[in-house]
Amino acid sequence: MNLFFDYLRFERRFSPHTVISYETDLRQFSEYLLTTYELPDPAQADHMLIRSWIVELMQQQRDPRTVNRKIACLRSYFKYLLRTGTIQRNPMLRITSPKTAKKLPDFVPEDALNGLLNSFQFADSFIGSRDQLILELLYGTGIRLSELIGIRHDDLSLAGRTVRVTGKGNKQRVVPLNPTLLIALKNYIARKQAEFAPLDNARGFLLVTDKLEPLYEKLVYRTVKQYLSQITTASSQQHPHVLRHSFATHLLNKGADLNAIKELLGHANLAATQVYTHLSIDKLKSVFDKAHPKA
Repeated sequence: MNLFFDYLRFERRFSPHTVISYETDLRQFSEYLLTTYELPDPAQADHMLIRSWIVELMQQQRDPRTVNRKIACLRSYFKYLLRTGTIQRNPMLRITSPKTAKKLPDFVPEDALNGLLNSFQFADSFIGSRDQLILELLYGTGIRLSELIGIRHDDLSLAGRTVRVTGKGNKQRVVPLNPTLLIALKNYIARKQAEFAPLDNARGFLLVTDKLEPLYEKLVYRTVKQYLSQITTASSQQHPHVLRHSFATHLLNKGADLNAIKELLGHANLAATQVYTHLSIDKLKSVFDKAHPKA
């Protein structure tokens, strides 16, 4: 299994989060086989044993999306075993995934979000400028949390108004910076230099803590929740990914091309971006009411 995890990490270049999830899933499967069937090697499992684990998960009322992720892990694992000659037949070919209900991503209405960013008085300090930049970057570029934390100073081109981000599979893309975001960036960098110069213990990372350590996920979650809770009471709308959803939804509502949104978000295929078309039904109704002769 460790060779498989190294394969995901170094050859497939899966994100650290995905590798950790797959490690958890595969070890759970291995433990199930050992305790239920006294089978110490998961590579020896056939489709019947795999199905029994899936049934067990469903009986525990696990979310179908969670079960499908575990199935995806096993598909990758047994493909790897087949590729390396460890097994001769792939038992996953006879496994079907449970159906999942499509869940539309949450987003914050445009007027509420822009009202917060445009009128809220952030603290006149390094932390205040950092908090503002976190929100402006997440909403102004649509980047993921892991991409935000990974930005370094040399990824920025203030003259070119762009930032280079490293997404899933270590794929890089360049995202434009809007004028408001550019102002927030310059303000934050000036504050950071005044606060910490000439020290740079954060190894060149753009966003840092008040102790000049690289930013971490829980701090970003707390920061986003602190500010978004002022404009929405729904807990599902108070996390960093909501700003990514809001970015894509608002662009689509303003008439942006779906393929352009796909590139900005760093999606591998258009299907992942098309979910946002379902969120724009109010915009479609408005266009219909104005344009159709029978409306």
